[in-house]
Amino acid sequence: MKYDFLPINKEDMIKRGWDEVDFVLITGDAYVDHPSFGAAIISRILEANGYKVGIVAQPRWQTTEDIEVFGKPRLGFLVTSGNIDSMVNHYSVAKKARSKDAYSPGGEMGKRPDRATMVYSNLIKQAYKDVPIIIGGIEASLRRLAHYDYWDNKVRRSILLDSQADLILYGMSEKAIVEVADGLNSNIDVKDITYVNGTVYKTKDIEGVYDSITLPTYNVIAKDKVEYAKSFLQQYNNTDPFTAKRLIEPYKENEFVVQNPPSKPLTENELDRIYSLPYMRNYHPMYENLGKIPAIEEVKFSLISNRGCFGSCNFCALTYHQGRIIQSRSHDSLVREAELITWDKDFKGYIHDVGGPTANFRQPACSKQLKSGACSHKQCLTPNPCKQLNVDHSDYINLLKKLRELPKVKKVFIRSGIRFDYLLSDKDDAFFKELCEHHISGQLKVAPEHVSNRVLEKMGKPEHGVYKQFVNKYNQMNQRLNKNQFLVPYLMSSHPGSSLEDAIELAEYLRDIGYMPEQVQDFYPTPSTLSTCMYYTELDPRTMEKIYVPKSPHDKAIQRALIQYRNPKNYQLVYEALKKAGREDLIGFGPKCLIRPKKGEKPSTNHTFNKTKEDKPKKKKTIRNVHKKKK
Repeated sequence: MKYDFLPINKEDMIKRGWDEVDFVLITGDAYVDHPSFGAAIISRILEANGYKVGIVAQPRWQTTEDIEVFGKPRLGFLVTSGNIDSMVNHYSVAKKARSKDAYSPGGEMGKRPDRATMVYSNLIKQAYKDVPIIIGGIEASLRRLAHYDYWDNKVRRSILLDSQADLILYGMSEKAIVEVADGLNSNIDVKDITYVNGTVYKTKDIEGVYDSITLPTYNVIAKDKVEYAKSFLQQYNNTDPFTAKRLIEPYKENEFVVQNPPSKPLTENELDRIYSLPYMRNYHPMYENLGKIPAIEEVKFSLISNRGCFGSCNFCALTYHQGRIIQSRSHDSLVREAELITWDKDFKGYIHDVGGPTANFRQPACSKQLKSGACSHKQCLTPNPCKQLNVDHSDYINLLKKLRELPKVKKVFIRSGIRFDYLLSDKDDAFFKELCEHHISGQLKVAPEHVSNRVLEKMGKPEHGVYKQFVNKYNQMNQRLNKNQFLVPYLMSSHPGSSLEDAIELAEYLRDIGYMPEQVQDFYPTPSTLSTCMYYTELDPRTMEKIYVPKSPHDKAIQRALIQYRNPKNYQLVYEALKKAGREDLIGFGPKCLIRPKKGEKPSTNHTFNKTKEDKPKKKKTIRNVHKKKK
């Protein structure tokens, strides 16, 4: 059988012998038929279940012409902003316009509107008033209930209301989309499809909603930050498919948004089936002369091995979107896909990644999760690993060995995040050795994020001592293997709870390891993360304690500058920070100083160092010098 892309216009539809399509899928990304793209998975699953799907990628939003290219679909429209939130795609944390969009032809910006899901849905309403509209993807999923919006700096309503859509499919929606499609195909009105897990619907009557929690009304949480924090915590504690209640969010007197519990985790066989569908594994040929689609380069020769993450970093939306229960593909499924990759004309022998949200999670955190769900008021890894935690890398080791042994494969890399505290909890060093010996391309990127334990607690990360233990073990393992490999730490500035003193502590650590990051990630308050709730309310919703949040552009710039204190452009900000914090001991000529005094200014009396070779300013170390063990 010859595989092909799904239809993108009426001509393609007619070539397939179709008179109409069942669904039109609108996406803010270019059309890439690869299982790393949500639109590709949803469309191929519908196809596998007998439904006809047409794709409209990056439609013009100034007219309804592109929306109407297939005519009226038999069952409905499916809408997603794409693989990435359209606002994050368009703007940096400083709210400045980005210059490139990796999901558009040639990386060109401007191919999708701000708040793309809403714009596309309202455009459909202009063209077809009576066709069901179902929205999904990361943008809709994280805005499914009332949420703080960083770009408007206010609490916005559920995107279900502002988009005029009929249903939200949130999280990973493979099961939900088939149930909804089957319901529509059975002539059930979309307003009556209120029974599907993993969906959010609107209603005027909540009398029949059972096993539910009623959240504070929108008008209350939009004005009261304490109530917002309480409401968010209830949402956050109801993200598990086994224990979650239905959530009712009231708006007007007869207007409610109801969130059903999440879909159940996919079995290994179900996940394998999804990745065995006939994807073309590339962008549509129409982009070949338009600069191609840059995003495919990161995933074309990579394998998605798992879903979900029980790491639960507070600044990450994965808990809210994919959940904490790990779902993994079988070795056979991954080996088959790897073999397929090796026949690609552009394959050079390197599998770029075998992972997922966290590469070294291949099974649920504990045996009870698949029966009883993840604990709602307890984390698996923080503040310390749970006693019930199942720490076992043997399955991952065996998988990696099978992939390394494939013909045409020279090297298998791991570029997804490694959870180093989980790795350290493994009493068997077999995976640590395999990782260092076979799966690193000279440097391993890890995410300690900070060094202050106060900040790390707010981030949901392990204490700094755990990272230091990992660094030592990593250096020892590489020395044992006679390998010259390095660690590159990801660090974050201005996270809620990070005071000026915490930022200076991080700068001192970077001084001690002789490293200045080339780029700094400033905390980005994206919708529906615990950290974003902290940012908006200045409260920790878990304890309701008040916390300091660096919000002003100047305060955030100071914390960023301290991470790159060696950069001359940052001198004035670093100087201001040290003066403000009473840390003049770090202004001077001694080896522990961060910056020199201003011209004509006497150095701190806390330092009486004579100028020695040690006092001379060190040359900036390159990224390959990070955490290098001194011989």
